Amino acid sequence: MRTTCVALLSTCVAGFLTDGHGAAKSFLSRAASSTRLQSDYPFYHTSEQIESLTKSFVESCGKKATVRTVGSDVSIQEVRVRNPDAKPTNRVSILFGEHSRELISPETGLQLLKMLCGQDGQKELVDNVLKTSEFQLVLNANPKSRLKVEQGDYCLRDNPAGVDLNRNWDVHWSLNHETPGSNQYPGPHPFSEPETKVVKGLLTDFMPTTFLSVHSGTKGLYMPWAFDSQHLAERNREPMLSVLKQVDKEHCQCPFGAAGKEVGYDCPGTSFDWVYDHLKAPFSFAWEIHAQSDDESDLKSRYEEKIKQSNFLGLVQQGAMLSSHRAGIVQGHDYQLIHATGSQESSYDCFDTFNPGTKEEYDKSVQNWAVSYLKLAQLTSTYLNNATEVS
Repeated sequence: MRTTCVALLSTCVAGFLTDGHGAAKSFLSRAASSTRLQSDYPFYHTSEQIESLTKSFVESCGKKATVRTVGSDVSIQEVRVRNPDAKPTNRVSILFGEHSRELISPETGLQLLKMLCGQDGQKELVDNVLKTSEFQLVLNANPKSRLKVEQGDYCLRDNPAGVDLNRNWDVHWSLNHETPGSNQYPGPHPFSEPETKVVKGLLTDFMPTTFLSVHSGTKGLYMPWAFDSQHLAERNREPMLSVLKQVDKEHCQCPFGAAGKEVGYDCPGTSFDWVYDHLKAPFSFAWEIHAQSDDESDLKSRYEEKIKQSNFLGLVQQGAMLSSHRAGIVQGHDYQLIHATGSQESSYDCFDTFNPGTKEEYDKSVQNWAVSYLKLAQLTSTYLNNATEVS
């Protein structure tokens, strides 16, 4: 029996215990408006709840935070957080939810905002970070498809037009030969989609010095390039590798390095390649923050193998990659999930592939990764304030 029945029963019982004679009517009203996500995994937030909580946290932030909604064909919420008494040198932009089924991504962003606004501990760390960093957060970059995921379409990755938003950016876009119907279809041309147009505008306005795109489906901390499995970023390479290595040790213990080399296949048209190439951000990353438990031991052993190497940079340059592992997840198992018969069980398999399925796992994940984003800002600020180390 899945969590659906348990969640509904718990809600019903709680309603009768607290609402008195109006309990049945209250429960039916809530049930009619609830989403499948709320029923199956009540510790996750809906899009409406994320927007509401975002506004609440921003209000509690006082003069430190602002929120606005931009876009016409699609509405995307942007949050900015900055200590008005500081003079930050590090502009940190974090993009969540490009792939709608990766629900854990926006959840970690919401937890980060909660911390930045003093609602959930980490005060000393937050205060120190906000002395040198300001933040731009886009918590829901694929809002229309996310609504479908919340209704139980847990395998849905692309936007409503069937375009992979993280392949629609104008950076080596022409190298992607996927066709309509593929889950990595890049669209008819770069920036063809309203979602990427909006996010491009937000990023261009903010001009980040540190950029991060947050995903799930495996664990790995990546830097450019993603467009192929042969090239490693030249500009600011060593500081980026150093930052990844330090964050990885404390928060992931998973593979890290150049994205294309690590995943073992080409990913042209990604947001973090574009920010690195077009906006010239000194630090640009993509992190994968959740893997199924069966993959954890393999990921950690591969991390340990890399750490043991006396010359890590030389190892990366030689093209050490995890293609046998990652290709199995993305191009094999993932393909089967996406093209399954549409059964309820296959949908739950998708959820488990991309998201923690228990409250305990969820709580551990959002706390760990929210803190990691603060540590990222702290580390990149150190390099930026010592400009001789940043190329």
